[in-house]
Amino acid sequence: MLRLSKRVEYGILAVKYIAENPDKKVTAKEIAEKMNISYEFLAKTMQKLMKSGLIVSQIGLNGGYTLEKDPDSITIADIINALDEDTTIVECFGKQGNNACERDEICEIRHDMSGLQKEINNVFKNMTISKLGAN
Repeated sequence: MLRLSKRVEYGILAVKYIAENPDKKVTAKEIAEKMNISYEFLAKTMQKLMKSGLIVSQIGLNGGYTLEKDPDSITIADIINALDEDTTIVECFGKQGNNACERDEICEIRHDMSGLQKEINNVFKNMTISKLGAN
């Protein structure tokens, strides 16, 4: 079963929260409290999002995080990639490459799974932060 990691989940929640508060800088502590998630884990996640250029941080008394990009252009795939997470449905499509399985030559489902993986990847690439929660 495909399941997003806690890091990706927290990353999505954080970026969405920042997007919903465009006129202020928000802190990791504020996000953690509002979303009822671990501050320590979130802080590490925010560092990765910052290094990827999705969010920016201002240090100081009135510091906090803002988005580096428009929420219409930040996708779930961007967050997944920023956090270096793997969202493949079968192991052979993982970060190790397409030849990670010793049964590659005799696999009867590889082609179908590849098509399914492409569809899942497209969903992540097309779902932006601004679309999340919009009915």
